[in-house]
Amino acid sequence: MKSAVRSCVSAFALSFATAAAAGPSPQYVIISFDGAKDNALWERSLKLADETGARFTYFLSCVYFIPTDAKASYQAPGKRAGRSNVGFGDTAADVQARLGHVWAAYQSGHDIASHACGHFDGKDWSQADWAAEFRTFRTVMEKAWTASGAVAPAGWDDFVRHGFKGFRVPYLSTSPGLAPALAEADFAYDASGVSRGPQAPLRRGALAEFSLPMIPEGPKGRRIIAMDYNLFVRHSGGFERASQAEEFAERTYQAFKGAFEAEYAGARTPLQIGFHFQPMNGGAYWTALERFAREVCIRPDVACESYADWLRANPQRGADTATAGG
Repeated sequence: MKSAVRSCVSAFALSFATAAAAGPSPQYVIISFDGAKDNALWERSLKLADETGARFTYFLSCVYFIPTDAKASYQAPGKRAGRSNVGFGDTAADVQARLGHVWAAYQSGHDIASHACGHFDGKDWSQADWAAEFRTFRTVMEKAWTASGAVAPAGWDDFVRHGFKGFRVPYLSTSPGLAPALAEADFAYDASGVSRGPQAPLRRGALAEFSLPMIPEGPKGRRIIAMDYNLFVRHSGGFERASQAEEFAERTYQAFKGAFEAEYAGARTPLQIGFHFQPMNGGAYWTALERFAREVCIRPDVACESYADWLRANPQRGADTATAGG
């Protein structure tokens, strides 16, 4: 018996020593963009990725790949045809440019994911409603090049069939029908949750469920979802105050940096940050994001990578929802 105990202790010590020698795990930073319409901001984000070595997740709204003069071709569950909460893709030339950015990003290793189509609040949607929206998304993306008068690059069809593995729900507003619809549509992850602070994803069968963290922000350190729109609402009530852009950028940078340093010096849980392709409050939040990424993403023990990258590197991590109160 004593020999068995000594063997177990020795094996544990060897395992601990091996882990210690390997050093701490990298600090992951997962930066994502919802909607992804503005072609100038596509270029700006890809430039930031080139400068820092980061790889992002882009959650696409499919209406941005429908020229506005063809908007009647889209109909969301329970809505009349041609309706969208976020508009459509403008001209065919705008759509073609956007498609080019998507393809360039995918070819460069970025994660291209789904944000549904018309940005409707699906809190009352059934599984069938979500399934219909997912089918529409894939149909629109399959036909996007030809519908805008262009020829799709070789490999586009395969990308649409197999490349969209992630999802974030508009407004972070879910319904009971969403999870089974995601599983039925073969998504690998859902990034629609919110958590008190950074946490690893939960698991619901084959589906990984990520949550944007609430992080301390501002003079009083009140927690807020780590997303530009939420900061916009807190800082200016959702109204543009470009004259205070420098102040808001500094507050945002300090919030991101503080959340990062807490994890970097601690458990090294992935830090998730959500953005939109909109320069709110005079571009304050993009300014803060670029400053933050240029500072931390270049560190050798920091991995600024996408949701898909994290899942590939950590296929077994995350607690099952059945044992995590989910």
